[in-house]
Amino acid sequence: MNVNRRKFLAVPALAVPVLASASAVAEATPAKQRVLTGAEQLAAQHWRPLAGRKLGVLSNPTGVLATGDHIVDDMVAAGVKPVAAFGPEHGFRGSAQAGGSEGDYTDPRTGIPVYDAYGADAAKLATLFTKAGLDTVVFDIADVGARFYTYIWSLYTAMVAAAKVGAAFVVLDRPNPIGGRLAGPVLDPKFASGVGRKPIAQQHGMTVGELARLFNAEFLPGEGVKPVKLDVVEVRGWRRDMLFAETGLDWVMPSPNMPTPDTAIVYPGTCLFEGTLFAEGRGTTRPFEIIGAPGVDWHWRDKLEALDLPGARFRETYFVPTFSKFVNETCGGVQLTVTDPQAFDAITTAVAMLVTAKQVAPQTFGWRPDHAIDLLSGSDRLRTMIDAGAGVDEVTGAWRAELAAFDRQRRPYLIYR
Repeated sequence: MNVNRRKFLAVPALAVPVLASASAVAEATPAKQRVLTGAEQLAAQHWRPLAGRKLGVLSNPTGVLATGDHIVDDMVAAGVKPVAAFGPEHGFRGSAQAGGSEGDYTDPRTGIPVYDAYGADAAKLATLFTKAGLDTVVFDIADVGARFYTYIWSLYTAMVAAAKVGAAFVVLDRPNPIGGRLAGPVLDPKFASGVGRKPIAQQHGMTVGELARLFNAEFLPGEGVKPVKLDVVEVRGWRRDMLFAETGLDWVMPSPNMPTPDTAIVYPGTCLFEGTLFAEGRGTTRPFEIIGAPGVDWHWRDKLEALDLPGARFRETYFVPTFSKFVNETCGGVQLTVTDPQAFDAITTAVAMLVTAKQVAPQTFGWRPDHAIDLLSGSDRLRTMIDAGAGVDEVTGAWRAELAAFDRQRRPYLIYR
């Protein structure tokens, strides 16, 4: 993630009926599928609950069925053709790199007009909704569970825009690939940006459907609009303690630098290195797991291993990024491996990495001059505490009370146990 690319982004409620029988789902879903996404459930009904609506679909390549078909392609094949599609960062078909989008075009496969929603504020998106002539917005994008992953703010912006034009809103829910664990600081509203518009935790531990419920009740009224008519088509068979590997779903990269579920597990923490002068592993085959900079050596790995951080192991490594920071330069650093996902805390681990990097490489480690770290972490507290010499426990303890308060705030909107 590059902070420059992370820009801000009275119709009756849709009745989404419960499936008549498990057999319909079984016919549409491979036997290995343990978790049923919201999309799978509507696809099993040939999208009939959406028939007759003028649909605008905000999605990307993660809006996929177990068959490998994209939901829009499957809708069209079923005779429920959307009036438009909308692409977030990386685009509707996912052809753009970090900080990019695909622009406006006609999708060659379906003939549907596609509008570029990346970077659009609510007013611009409302104009696009009006231009498309829609009356219902359907959202189906896989999140990775971190506040600074822009898709959840595309969701929020689309909800505000839908409220402005009186459109209904349907979220086809998907599992949070890193589970329901809550961690990290809560955004200070003074540091709101495209990588965090509202005060939620850095690792929010919610599905997009749950976030939509929270957004609708807690934040939309502050935008001067009434809550949208919201329907969440819930995931079946998912629990909050489940990681992606347990879902039986195929991993589809939600963005070009999120290649595996392992990446998602570390991302809520090591993405903080985007706000530093260290490389966060873009331009390698293990982004956000390989971290370093020119001149860094084995001392950093040794310092980290001595901390015996739960669920984490560090390997000394050397790498040459092919793009992003330090292109074609040899960097030294560490590769982070998660040995026990249930014990691993991505944000505490990342704080330990930041603190020790400053200790062992003071001439190399530093913050980006634009203080992007403050937008990523949600305030200037992380940066100023580390600069003042605070230890890991002191830094992570500073947000304990606000995290507990957010946990209480989110509870009424949680769907899954």
